[in-house]
Amino acid sequence: MAAIYQAVHRRASSLFCRLHSTYVRKMRYLNELKEDDSLCRQAQASGTFYLFHNLSPFLQKAGKKYLVPQLSAAGLKMILEKIKETEQWMEKSMLIGCSDEHVPHFALDLGALEKSVIESELKGTFTDLQKALFVVDEKDSSVLASAQSLLRWHDSHQYCSKTGQPTQKNVAGSKRICHASGITYYPQTSPVVITLVSDGSRCLLSRQPSFPPGMFSALSGFCDMGENVEETVRREVAEEVGLEVESLRYSASQHWPFPSSCLMIACHATVRAHQAEISMNSHELEAARWFGLEEVVEGLKREPRSSKQDNGSILPWFPPKQAIAHQLICEWVKQQTS
Repeated sequence: MAAIYQAVHRRASSLFCRLHSTYVRKMRYLNELKEDDSLCRQAQASGTFYLFHNLSPFLQKAGKKYLVPQLSAAGLKMILEKIKETEQWMEKSMLIGCSDEHVPHFALDLGALEKSVIESELKGTFTDLQKALFVVDEKDSSVLASAQSLLRWHDSHQYCSKTGQPTQKNVAGSKRICHASGITYYPQTSPVVITLVSDGSRCLLSRQPSFPPGMFSALSGFCDMGENVEETVRREVAEEVGLEVESLRYSASQHWPFPSSCLMIACHATVRAHQAEISMNSHELEAARWFGLEEVVEGLKREPRSSKQDNGSILPWFPPKQAIAHQLICEWVKQQTS
């Protein structure tokens, strides 16, 4: 009898903890906002807003730091009144999260309004997202990346792919509906593998033509329809550098907003040392080569502005810590030195 009582007590305690978990309550509240248009409209009146202008986030500089301000609903209304716009702009916002205290956060793109006027009123600047991600805190960079991805998705899905008729977003922005066909569209993300290849004592890094001068990174590529992660890694390594993967292991994942909303799936892969001759695909890459441990450690210390030499040559440097490629490279260094 005592054993039965203890089992029931443990189950009840577990249920109580789950129901009162901050995270669980937060996620359920967000789900309610996504499903209930009326509730979400009420939340807009008490929420905070991240501003964008043609997908560029608004930043304010404080000393050497860049901050990502959150405007209250009252503050946003005041700005809109000053530039003679109505509160209806708030209906264009997208729900992107909430605080532990259930203060909802929204993203709003004011691209149709005069940028300089808003910047002057709020004493800040709208900054290209790629630049913004590397000057703000890691927590803010994640919010900006996901917010811009959602704004971009809505901008590119304003019409139904079947009927050609306009689609309409729900209040939260968690979906778009074509009322002519009854089709509901949901935001999607594209899976991408990013792989650090090693032959045991060296790691392989490459450059795409679009990279900043001197920057090398891990190999990456989109998953093809029907592929799993392992198949994508093997195919991409074979296509881009002509090597056959012997083994691989998963490391981590990261949302990345470029070129659109992507889920970066980070892996380590190994190839046999005696079969490690690179045969680069010049249609995909500008450069690819093996890096030894010492060169990688030095490259991690470098910043873009310190990579250029007096003779005009550029020393290799690697993606900053906000990018998951940086994590892969650091993990490889740690493995080599352990």
